[in-house]
Amino acid sequence: MVQAKVRLFVDHPLAQGQTVPLDKDQSNYLFAVMRLKEGAFVALFNGVDGEFQAEVTTANKRGGALLCHGQSKPLQLPPDLWLIFAPIKKARTDFIVEKAAEMGAAKILPVNTDYTNSDRIRQDRLQAHALEAAEQCGGTYVPEVTDLQKLDRLLADWDESRQIMFCDESLVGAAQTLKLASGATSGDKWAILIGPEGGFSPAERARLQALPYAHAVSLGPRILRADTAAVAAMTVWQQHLGDWS
Repeated sequence: MVQAKVRLFVDHPLAQGQTVPLDKDQSNYLFAVMRLKEGAFVALFNGVDGEFQAEVTTANKRGGALLCHGQSKPLQLPPDLWLIFAPIKKARTDFIVEKAAEMGAAKILPVNTDYTNSDRIRQDRLQAHALEAAEQCGGTYVPEVTDLQKLDRLLADWDESRQIMFCDESLVGAAQTLKLASGATSGDKWAILIGPEGGFSPAERARLQALPYAHAVSLGPRILRADTAAVAAMTVWQQHLGDWS
């Protein structure tokens, strides 16, 4: 089977022999930008059915069509890990979402904290960044990016069976890492919480420290930028409890 070099997410069922219609934007990308012709192959995924190799049967820039052949990858679900973070500057928020999708977050939750500098996001734009990251990294699953919500509200409705890895900048230099998870297994539900550029407020830190399912950790001897901290925390978690171990 020909292995496609272009990957595309589609909101359509995938199966051998299935015809997949393309919208105007998808057709423009494949046939005007990537210059694919009829007979070329594209790797399709929809977040449910895995990845399929599909042949271009109609190369119309306003609305083409593809025909699915065999499945090239089964659906690969990430670990049950959420990333919770406070939005920062636009490009750096985009970076956090892209890297979280690449590194295996199952869900991405922007939150408004006491010291959050950005009080609004474009949820649809961030979801598109997560989708593009999945296309580029070979993933078959696209994490949901939720709309911005207050941290207090999120914690008030929290499922206590999901542990929180609370990255606390006040612990810089302390020897508190994922030894907190000595009794945890790779099947446990977790969330990583990254604070804003100004850190957590005293009230937020006190509330988190009082939660039995929240575990404060240090990310090393230096204070990291919020976007760096997100990548570092996900790396540490994946190595200890995720699908990298």
